[in-house]
Amino acid sequence: MNYLLNKFLPQIDFASYEEFKEKFTINVPEDFNFGFDVVDAWAEEEPGKRALLWVNEEGEEKTFTFTDVKLLSNKAANFFKSLGLKKGDVVMMILRRRWEYWVCATALHKLGVILIPATLQLTKKDIVYRGNAAEIKAVICVDDAFVIGQMEASAPEIPTLQNKILVGEKREGWLDLHGEMEKFSDVFERPVGDAATKWDDVMLVYFTSGTTGMPKLVQHNFAYPLGHIVTAKYWQHVEENRLHMSVSDSGWAKFGWGKIYGQWICGATVFCYDMMGKFNPKNLLSKVEKYKVTTFCVPPTMYRFMLQEDLSQFDLSCLHHCATAGEPLNPEVVKQWKEKVGLQIYEGFGQSEGPVLMANFGSEWFEPIEGSTGKPNPLFNIQLINSENELCEDGEEGSLIILDVKNHPPVGLFTGYYKNPEQTEEKLGGAGYNTGDVLWRDSDGYYRFVGRNDDVIKCSGYRIGPFEVESALVAHDAVVECAITGAPDPIRGQVVKATVVLAKGYSPSQELTKELQNHVK
Repeated sequence: MNYLLNKFLPQIDFASYEEFKEKFTINVPEDFNFGFDVVDAWAEEEPGKRALLWVNEEGEEKTFTFTDVKLLSNKAANFFKSLGLKKGDVVMMILRRRWEYWVCATALHKLGVILIPATLQLTKKDIVYRGNAAEIKAVICVDDAFVIGQMEASAPEIPTLQNKILVGEKREGWLDLHGEMEKFSDVFERPVGDAATKWDDVMLVYFTSGTTGMPKLVQHNFAYPLGHIVTAKYWQHVEENRLHMSVSDSGWAKFGWGKIYGQWICGATVFCYDMMGKFNPKNLLSKVEKYKVTTFCVPPTMYRFMLQEDLSQFDLSCLHHCATAGEPLNPEVVKQWKEKVGLQIYEGFGQSEGPVLMANFGSEWFEPIEGSTGKPNPLFNIQLINSENELCEDGEEGSLIILDVKNHPPVGLFTGYYKNPEQTEEKLGGAGYNTGDVLWRDSDGYYRFVGRNDDVIKCSGYRIGPFEVESALVAHDAVVECAITGAPDPIRGQVVKATVVLAKGYSPSQELTKELQNHVK
């Protein structure tokens, strides 16, 4: 039996979805800390247990046991502590899929430092906004020319920023992560007293886009990783000591869903393919075949690209379970994947604000139905409400709402918006958390996604806020007004469409279209 699951779950196995929904609970220790109670716990229980297998496109390959991650994260924690970083401080990390992410995240969790994952796509404007909104004390960046350039341009406008740390080549004005870590001990004692973390302290902040205003700061507490037990074990079906692969940059919440928290609690080995540049489906398929990946989760867009290849050239018999999330799943993709690979794709649904909210948990409980996102996660009291705030009948479209969130936040659900009590009260201070997603439920309890009750565009699994695109476009001299909408795309699900009113002196042309596209990029 799994050592940690037995520690956190009163009951692990369930005969039916109904029993799962009724009886599933998670024991949350008062002082739960992922770094000590998962990473270090596995290292103590099984010192040689494999945690991470990392490969990149240059042919590098590195394997890390939980003991390796424990010792490296202790060095990193001692280094960060020497910089004055302490519980409640905030650090932003822009590390792509570098293996150092797992080490640094574990170290920051041990210290109680709040982590903000960020994507490589951020420009100076984005970084300055995020840095000041969260009052970041340090950044840890990958050695990427664009990232370094944007960060160096941003730093003078972020008064709280004290240290810039770099993974890669040494650079003036930056601290060298590897060189600095080697100066410190691999022993780090668990903090006590005021420096110790509790389950309800803030651990992690995601920036998430909306249709109005700038991105919101979604905060999660230290119990958040435990919420992803449902994500990893019961939806992705990860297997202990086998390889699980989710495809996501570390700057997105999907990374937390599929590449660290639930997977390590379940004792699976995370497989990371550090992809660069444009997605190449052949390369991804070859990695699955070569390394014998067992469980697999990628956005529908990637399934569509992979299905355009000759799948008979790849031996995918190692795969036991396939999952997807991030955008609506085309039924034709499910059909073709099953015909060519022999496996069902199990769709899940959720947000940066929580773990998987509903999913097709597996055919042993109920058969997936075409077009359905499955049934609710038992951690949450999920309902649908109509425009009159009344509970919806079967077949009636309504907004998905999670009830019972005010006084006792469900394990894994966000606890508010960082440094914004007014926004938190508005969203979580009432009867429940309205996700803003519109769905309907059939008489058998299956839910089907309809869309957002706002205009967020989902392109290749990314959530794009129209307001941010509009703000970028109107900054160009040629643009007076613009409207941003999503247009259907057979590969990416949706693409961003801009309707523009030009300023005087400008005429429509292919050249201007290209110029505006590059400006927005």
